[in-house]
Amino acid sequence: MAEQLDITFGGYSTEGRKPENQDAFAVWQPTSAIAQYKGIGCCLADGVSCSENAQQASVTAVTHFLNDYYSTPDSWDVKTAAGKVLSSLNSWLYHQGQQATARHNSLVTTFSGLIFKSNTMHLFHAGDSRIYRLRNGNFECLTRDHTHRIGKNREYLSRALGMDIRVEMDYLNDDLEPGDILLLTSDGVHGFVQDKQLHELLAPLAEKKPGQHEVEKLATQLVNTALENQSDDNLTALVIRINSVPKPDIEETHRALTARAIPPVLKPGDKIDHYEVEGVIFSGTRSHLYRVTNLRNQKQYALKVPSLNFEEDLIYLEGFVREQWIGNRLDHPNVMKVEPPLAGGRFLYHVCELIEGQSLRQWIDDHPSPSLAEVRDLTEQIIHGLRAMQRLGMVHRDMKPENVMINRKGQVKIIDFGTVYVRGLAELPKSLEEDIPVGSVNYIAPEYVIDRVADNRSDLFSLAVMVYEMLSGHQPYRMDKVHRKGASSTSEWRYHPLSEHRPDIPKWVDLALEKGCDPDLNDRHQAYSEFWADLKKPNSALISRYESKPLLARQGLNFWKGAAIALAAIALMEALYIVYSGIQN
Repeated sequence: MAEQLDITFGGYSTEGRKPENQDAFAVWQPTSAIAQYKGIGCCLADGVSCSENAQQASVTAVTHFLNDYYSTPDSWDVKTAAGKVLSSLNSWLYHQGQQATARHNSLVTTFSGLIFKSNTMHLFHAGDSRIYRLRNGNFECLTRDHTHRIGKNREYLSRALGMDIRVEMDYLNDDLEPGDILLLTSDGVHGFVQDKQLHELLAPLAEKKPGQHEVEKLATQLVNTALENQSDDNLTALVIRINSVPKPDIEETHRALTARAIPPVLKPGDKIDHYEVEGVIFSGTRSHLYRVTNLRNQKQYALKVPSLNFEEDLIYLEGFVREQWIGNRLDHPNVMKVEPPLAGGRFLYHVCELIEGQSLRQWIDDHPSPSLAEVRDLTEQIIHGLRAMQRLGMVHRDMKPENVMINRKGQVKIIDFGTVYVRGLAELPKSLEEDIPVGSVNYIAPEYVIDRVADNRSDLFSLAVMVYEMLSGHQPYRMDKVHRKGASSTSEWRYHPLSEHRPDIPKWVDLALEKGCDPDLNDRHQAYSEFWADLKKPNSALISRYESKPLLARQGLNFWKGAAIALAAIALMEALYIVYSGIQN
């Protein structure tokens, strides 16, 4: 079995010579399933002693941070999830503190936190508590104190949770290595124990995996050393040793992906688990889709089964399994719902929402010259679905007319999640890597083709291409060369104005589409809301920019077509003149 993330931790906190302990620390080591997607959380907070509610602030910070972090979607990456939680926590502390009549009642605390996910450490910090790391004999402080010095002996915090309506958290991510030792301390400890002594006390932990009692004993020793050095503050030390980290294991990946058997091709009347096949919706080289009835509740679903042709293609199987994981977490009327997997099932398949209707591809074929209103209605629904994915940290990466369904009520459903990029999953170690871009080149954004990088603006590019195609039946770019040779720069994407196919569509709509699928990521719309606004009403900035261009730049291909026709006419007139002159002579 591949190694998993394993830590040993221990902490100790005391009020010291003060009447009340305003420090707090916490560690959350969840079950392995949750730890895989969310990691292990550790944090320390030191309530600012000049406020009456310092203890409440520090305890609230550590408990709410961990509780709320583990309540965020497991599809979010660590930085996004922790960042949103800390921003919300800071706002709560600040507003609660401002309700008090006296300034000293405010809820202000330092905060230093770590999330260990997979083989990566994520650090979040504000204030003058600290995080140290001992690695291979090198002892270093990973945080900086957010303080201002006044005079020789007086320092004031310049940044902390609850101090202002917004807080800027320091963020760092770095690889984890077995044997790493992390130390979190309040200033009552590190203010009275020199780094050299901290290093000497921690060094024995690096030699072998310790027991928890041993680590707790060391944390207590660190605090007692500071007390012996005349510390007059609250004191807290939290020690964590990294014993092992996950590593990609191709054999384990193979076992996991092939644990369930791919069913043979099914026919009406066949049963698989508690589903009975009613008919075949689609049968292709990559997968089969059946209409089935759940014999337990008599409801109809679509059952998707991978093709036996791919039973040893781990990248394909990984995408198939990921599709179920993603679809089960998406809950939006414009995104296809996927049911949870059957516990203990022997076969590889997933059960989807049954969508009776047609694909957007068929709709385009059936509507060669649709109205703007019809296209806007479909576009708005697609945007709603893509926003739902964006909120969960997902990028579809294969948006095309074949992956959009329209049911009999006219409701759009985005389907096919096998190529979806999930930020939270991207932080996990992988033994399988995509060697080529996924999706159709006709719709893939240039940055994905060239650099293998995609974000939600890449899906927006694909959407703009689809809207262009809905209106015209054509695509804005000619991709023959890219199909044959690939692309090394965005110069391969040359926009063809919509007016070449639909002169009846207003120019401002064409300009909106051109910006939506601009080859340059930074010149494209940066949000779906911007694109949608420009599709509903003219964007004066785009119009002004267009009108300020020279005639040649505005007319593009049409200019050269006109010029060619004019030159041909002139040549014809000259030829006729020569013939006429010869006859006269």
